[in-house]
Amino acid sequence: MRRNLLHCVLYTILLVQLFLLSVHVNAGVVDDFNHIERCKDSLYMGTPPRGYLSNSLKKICQRYEDKPRFVSLYDPQKHIPVYSAYTFKKSDGEKRVDFPWMFEPQLASDKGSSNMEPFPQSSHMHKNFEDTQAVLEDYADVVQYERGQLNPDQHQADPLDKAATYTLTNVVPQIKEFSIGPWAIHEQLIRKRLNNYCRGTVYIITGVTTSGNMIRRDNLDRVAIPEYMWTAYCCTDFDHNAPYSVRYKFPVFGAYGLNDRVNNNMVEVPVKSLEKFLRGRMDVDKNFQIFYNDCVAD
Repeated sequence: MRRNLLHCVLYTILLVQLFLLSVHVNAGVVDDFNHIERCKDSLYMGTPPRGYLSNSLKKICQRYEDKPRFVSLYDPQKHIPVYSAYTFKKSDGEKRVDFPWMFEPQLASDKGSSNMEPFPQSSHMHKNFEDTQAVLEDYADVVQYERGQLNPDQHQADPLDKAATYTLTNVVPQIKEFSIGPWAIHEQLIRKRLNNYCRGTVYIITGVTTSGNMIRRDNLDRVAIPEYMWTAYCCTDFDHNAPYSVRYKFPVFGAYGLNDRVNNNMVEVPVKSLEKFLRGRMDVDKNFQIFYNDCVAD
């Protein structure tokens, strides 16, 4: 009797563990980055930026080939990410262009795949998908805009991590002159700085502000156009012998730029100054903070 009872208890525990594992693995759109798989590994101290006020924003654990790659906070009404958060990988800065563009199935249905998937060869997408996210047709006839990755291909090294950046839930419309000019130059500047002077894990969060301008298709507002784009990195283990011109920008620093054809130079600032700048331009509260404890190690 006692042995049978023990077997029943062990079997029940096994079933519970298997159930929890199935929930644990099935991540796409999530309620909390901290509770699913290794999504929180993309965030310093496992903590996302705090202070966003909108209840309609969706947390996406960006999975590709059954592995979490980075996370995004997504606006299903404006059809753009508010930010993407990722860990920087030392790389040569080469950009791959042979990956297919992908979408997030679980934005349309919680029964969808937890992995990002390539857009189908046919241009037709079910209306549920178009209601919740951008599709390729939104970018088809807007020659003045680039598909700007918040987690850029060039900041990743592994081919699968690079492939995962090619999802439209990681993309915003960037004015071409800004995208290939000041923004691209800054991405490379940061890549080289972190390659050379950061010894440990680097956490980067890149996001946008919006002003109401939209890409329109078929007489409908489809994709919000960022007014400003911003980015910040956190690296607590860095080279203390670096030249002062670089060293004072560690462990944490930020930058922002106007998404426009002119007056679009990137401005590098301390992260607290960046937060102050963004508070007046985003739907956030007075406690808005990009990195936990401002990236100050305990």
